[in-house]
Amino acid sequence: MVEMEGDSGLVQEKEVDDAEEIKVRNENDTDKIKNQQQQNNNKRKKKKKRRSSSLPRFGCFRVETDENGGVDMEVEFPGERNDPTHLVIMVNGIIGSAQNWRFAAKQFLKKYPEDVIVHCSERNSSMLTFDGVDVMGDRLAEEVKYVISRHPHVQKISFVGHSLGGLVARYAIARLYEEDHSQEISQTNGDCRTDNLGDSCPEGKFKRKIAGLEPMNFITFATPHLGSRWHKQVPLFCGSYAVEKIAAHTSWFLGRTGKHLFLTDRKNGKPPLLLRMVSDCEDLKFMSALQSFRRRVVYANARFDHIVGWSTSSLRRRDELPKIKNFPRGEKYPHVVNVETAKTATLDEVPSEANKMNGNEKINMEEEMIKALTKLSWERVDVYFKGSRQRLLAHVTIQVKNQWLNSDGADVVQHMIDNFLL
Repeated sequence: MVEMEGDSGLVQEKEVDDAEEIKVRNENDTDKIKNQQQQNNNKRKKKKKRRSSSLPRFGCFRVETDENGGVDMEVEFPGERNDPTHLVIMVNGIIGSAQNWRFAAKQFLKKYPEDVIVHCSERNSSMLTFDGVDVMGDRLAEEVKYVISRHPHVQKISFVGHSLGGLVARYAIARLYEEDHSQEISQTNGDCRTDNLGDSCPEGKFKRKIAGLEPMNFITFATPHLGSRWHKQVPLFCGSYAVEKIAAHTSWFLGRTGKHLFLTDRKNGKPPLLLRMVSDCEDLKFMSALQSFRRRVVYANARFDHIVGWSTSSLRRRDELPKIKNFPRGEKYPHVVNVETAKTATLDEVPSEANKMNGNEKINMEEEMIKALTKLSWERVDVYFKGSRQRLLAHVTIQVKNQWLNSDGADVVQHMIDNFLL
């Protein structure tokens, strides 16, 4: 009996020892499992971190139409607030609409999803484009103010205009031009930046703004900067003096816009509007507004544009146009055949209306306009749709007005976007 009790005591002690051993072993196993889990979690975190840094963030396009028909486009990231600081205003040409720039707007957002918000103007669409450059410019200026009020976080502004839209934008920026004399510009405070563009900081010691924002890019596509009168500026007329003369006399067919384009709007002794737009008037600083932009770029069709000639859209005299046969072809931008970088500006003094001749004097208006405009620095980009099935539609293909009919111009739009100054 005693032996059995002793044996049972030994058994109990052994069971206790085994339980403690199991407990210790379990604890060790638990610690090992925790350590293993921790290591696995760390590996997953590192892997996730590497994956998130290598994969792009995905957002979705947000398209908003305002009460006036204008289209705002920006990228929204789920769960995040995105406040782009650069406003891009895109302006359509004659009988156009906001839809004309839809393709280019999407490409802008694909390239700069966090930086830009694109507004495709609709205030001057369809038959409203016959109302005249000045009336359309006033409408666009009011539209820009309204857009800025809806997006108060924007700090910079750029304009992109197609055809007539480029002239409308030139008028609008004169309406929106401001001189901030309260902010002195010094050569060392970083506010005066030229980037070899020549004239982004004028001699006047003040900041120049457009609608209160920093002006960055002013870009036009196939815009008749010198008007559509004489010197084969409208290729459709085949250089016929008789046809050009008839067109000038019948320019009223396109309303006040036609008179402005053909320089037949002299009134009360004043020069035509396009001639006035190459100087600073008392209430409209056309040249100062243009000068305030960091970049000025013209895209021009070298051939196949039957509406706007190469000379007027590239701001060159006819004898200054490069030889087409020397144009090279690149793989990335096959239809962009020639790029002239901006040269240092020679605009020592902005021409004023007082310096202009009386509207009744016989002058070479085209020469006066080109002399004034080329005192500013311009980048010139020549486009050539040779070999393209869409070449006969070059005037609208250059902006990809319709993605299906004008797709060959996609490389031209991409060239503009890739060289855009943010």
